[in-house]
Parts: sequence; structure tokens; C-alpha cells
Amino acid sequence: MTNFHSTVKREEWPTLPEVSEDRLIRDGFDPSSLQSCAIAALTSSDLDLKVAITLHAANRWFSRSMAVGVSLGRKAPDRPGRPARPELLPPNLMKKRSIRSQRGRIALVHAIAHIELNAMDLAWDIIARFCHQKLPRSFYDGWVRVALEEAKHFSLLRARLAELDAAYGDFPAHDGLWEAAQNTGHDLVARLAVVPLILEARGLDITPSLIDQLNEIGDTETSYIFSIIYRDELGHVAVGAKWFRYFCFKNQQDPERAFQMLVRRYFRGALKPPFNDFTRCRAGITPMFYRALSAKGN
Repeated sequence: MTNFHSTVKREEWPTLPEVSEDRLIRDGFDPSSLQSCAIAALTSSDLDLKVAITLHAANRWFSRSMAVGVSLGRKAPDRPGRPARPELLPPNLMKKRSIRSQRGRIALVHAIAHIELNAMDLAWDIIARFCHQKLPRSFYDGWVRVALEEAKHFSLLRARLAELDAAYGDFPAHDGLWEAAQNTGHDLVARLAVVPLILEARGLDITPSLIDQLNEIGDTETSYIFSIIYRDELGHVAVGAKWFRYFCFKNQQDPERAFQMLVRRYFRGALKPPFNDFTRCRAGITPMFYRALSAKGN
């Protein structure tokens, strides 16, 4: 049996506001239903509550005191709850800043925090949106763990912003990650192809160089957080690859061809090299999946 405490490295979490389960229940949290918890986390615009719901739901789930609890009358919201800030802009209007300046580093931490917040909601969304299908319990184990680790990443980055005299919401952010997910809201296999196998896999390509740059300029605190994210994201891509292959084999489809077909249908643009082939292979996606979709075809 999976244990919550073996799933979470408590020492890696920052100090979080104390939110009791009783408080969450008064606000509508249902500790008996994973679907209900997923929807509650998605709809909350209070980021402390969103993280608290994630922690309590994961604790319940991994202690095996919660059922999936599917209610066909409930469904995932079209968009997750968000505070008034940050302002959301199209990706092409986002300013590019050098991380060699203090403001540039803060902007980088803010941008990654926004990605991790969206990733936490996307993990809950895949549970809330597709739980009416007959899925193995281990499917939920994987995505609850992903939601939990994304909540950890977001919390670490919020704490780092505070150390830098900043806060989440101080900079604009883009909505491209959620828009990509919305396009696959009707198809679980397409969602797996686009979110973990493209969007999250991109983090495996770019994070090592960011860690090196941060170490070079002496920002070891941020580098340490990015190292945790990089390690965990490999596991998240692996969860996506595992279930993508599972459904392909179940549907008697070749995974590589199915991936390429779904990417061409649901993802805008070509995939951008360079690719971290070694780490991608460790996560379960070989170059045969994505090289033909690359902007350079290599």
C-alpha cells in the first residue's frame, strides 16, 4: 500500500499556513470523494486553500480512506479558480528578462511558479474530468502524486518570491498551458499526449541549463528548488508516458504513431529542440515519438 509519508518529502516543503480539515469541510470539502476534492481544488481561487485541499486530499487518498466517489452530475470547471492577479497576457506579449539581474531572476521564479500552479490544477483536472471512465486505482495514485508535488513546487517558489521581496501576481503571466489543455478536455489520450508528453517534457529539456545559469550567478537557493522540480518532473512525464502507452495498447494503437497524430491535431506549432533525449528516455518517451514533429526534424 502506498503511504502518504513515503510519497511526500516533508523537509522539502516550506512552512505553509495551517488549514485544518474541519475548516475545509465547512467550506464544502468532501473527504470521502476524490472527484469532489479535485473539483474543490480546481474551483478555489484562494491559493492557500488550493494547496491545503491538495495536501488533505492526498493524505486521505494514500491512507486509503477515500474513494474515487464519481458523481455523474458533477464535472470539472472550464477554468480553474484564480486570484485577481496576475494579469494574463498572450505569450507573445510577455517580456524577456535576463536572469543576471535581480528583477530578471524574480520574473523567472514568478513564471515557473505560474507554470507549477497550472500543473497542479491540470493534475486535478485529469482526475475530475475523466473519472467517469473505468480507470485503475493506480491511475489515480499517479495523478494525485503529481498534484501533490506540483503543489510543493508552487509553494516553494512562492516562498522564494517572498525571500526576494516579491509575490505571485507581481508580474503578468500567460495562459498558454491551460489553453492547450482545454483543447483536449474531451479526450483523455489526447490530454496525456499534449500535457505530460509535450508541455511537461519541455521542462526536462530546459531546466538543466537554468540550474547551471543560476549556479553560475550564485543563486543556489533558486537552483536548489529547480533541482527538486527537475527530479519530480521526470516522474510526472513518466506517469503520463505509462498511461499513454496503456491506452494505446488497450486500443491496439502504435504509441509513437498515435502520439504524432494527436500532436498534429491538438498542438499548435512544431516541437522545439534541443531535446534532453537521455532524460526523456528515462521517462518513457524515446526520440521516435517526437523527432518527426521537431521544428528542425532532428
